[in-house]
Amino acid sequence: MADVLTALGMVTEPSSLLCLIFGVGVGIMFGAMPGLSVNMGLALLLPLAFAFKGMSGILMLLGIYCGAIYGGSISAILLKTPGTPASVATTLDGYPMATQLHQPGRALGLSTTASAFGGIFSTLCLIICAPLLAKVSLQFSKPEYFALAVFGLSIIASVSAGNVIKGIMGGILGLFLATVGIDAMSGAIRFTLDTTYLMGGVSFIPILIGVFALSQALQSVEDCWQKSQVKQQLAIDRTLPSPADLKRCFVTLLRSSAIGTFIGCVPGTGGDIASFVAYDQAKRWSKYGSRFGIGEPEGIVAPEAGNNAVSGGAFIPVLTLGIPGDGATAIMMGALMVQGLQPGPLLFSEKAPDVYAIFIGLLLANVIMACMGYSLIRLFVKVTDVPQTVLLPLIIVMTFVGTYSYGNSMNDVLLMVVSGFAGYILNKLHFSMSAVIIGIILGGMAEQNFVGSLIMSDGNPMIFFTRPISLFFLAAAAVSLAAPFVMKKK
Repeated sequence: MADVLTALGMVTEPSSLLCLIFGVGVGIMFGAMPGLSVNMGLALLLPLAFAFKGMSGILMLLGIYCGAIYGGSISAILLKTPGTPASVATTLDGYPMATQLHQPGRALGLSTTASAFGGIFSTLCLIICAPLLAKVSLQFSKPEYFALAVFGLSIIASVSAGNVIKGIMGGILGLFLATVGIDAMSGAIRFTLDTTYLMGGVSFIPILIGVFALSQALQSVEDCWQKSQVKQQLAIDRTLPSPADLKRCFVTLLRSSAIGTFIGCVPGTGGDIASFVAYDQAKRWSKYGSRFGIGEPEGIVAPEAGNNAVSGGAFIPVLTLGIPGDGATAIMMGALMVQGLQPGPLLFSEKAPDVYAIFIGLLLANVIMACMGYSLIRLFVKVTDVPQTVLLPLIIVMTFVGTYSYGNSMNDVLLMVVSGFAGYILNKLHFSMSAVIIGIILGGMAEQNFVGSLIMSDGNPMIFFTRPISLFFLAAAAVSLAAPFVMKKK
């Protein structure tokens, strides 16, 4: 109890609270702007964190981490341009609700509620179940990672319900792009076109900006050219979700938060995977599954609760095992080590007040994020009041600036432009861009762990079926792939 009181005193210091509020605000800004990712925000402000004494710098980074994941939903809902990869699934129902149903306030309110709920849920799980969940993650090796990647790839069949065949083709295209570069297992050079730029593989962020931001901007330019658009005033009738929406989405909130927490505690995964898995499961279990894609509330809360729940879950392997699950937690782990906090099993006994301060900081970060979200929703929607002739050039310029700032490389810009025009054409042909992105995200993970598993078993593929966790994920993938065809036949 004394450690908790000490931690509470550390967090409630005026300087610490100001740093936490500042971090959440900056994180939302980075998340909402295409091209400015969670990792970029953490990396840019990491030197500033070292200027503060005690936990203030760590709390600022925690605020950025939580705020940026939520901020990606703002541009995803209002502009169909996800600010972060974790918000790609939010565009599927968030943008239709804001534009076709003319309910941007409702969409943003649901997103804010789901983000705060998922973040708080995962933090409570971190506090209560950290040792137990860490033991589960210890059982994951290459066969389990491969099976998890296959299960993630099977989601393509669900997000492409309109045309499953073209969705699978888009996923195959994503898998092909994931093979570009040097094979990590054999060292073979593949599909690099004799350029050093592609030796490390295709850069994911430029492709994401191209297929979701630039291609959408090009489509909007075409729409403006073909017809004079009547400006739609997106009036907000409310910012807080109604009791009916909360009742309708409560089970989805719980399920998606649990999914996000579990995926977050497995190193090597992230919010992008959690959001698609949560969306897929929400669609399968909802009695309104046929309405997904046209502005269904559950289609908004599922990915947002899932990707924000990753924040608490991701700290489980970091704090208990010293294993960063992704780039963001790797940056956070580096910041902890610089401050003299060595992540690992001994951290809980040697630095208990600091650990509790991190727990309390995560809880407060999500509460502050919710307060900022609800109070600034009306300001967020003002973005849609900007005329298309002004907004579209700004978005296009932001795609170029954001892409260049990511790696300071004109090759990234060129890749973004090529991806943008390719996405524009594929959208015309009714291919699923989400399927392509899923293929890129999980392709490398699936390939490396597949080869590694065969090396472990001397080439015996039965290793995937003799391990319970691996068998579970493969069975779930088979059900996930077959379900759309079975339901359509019915």
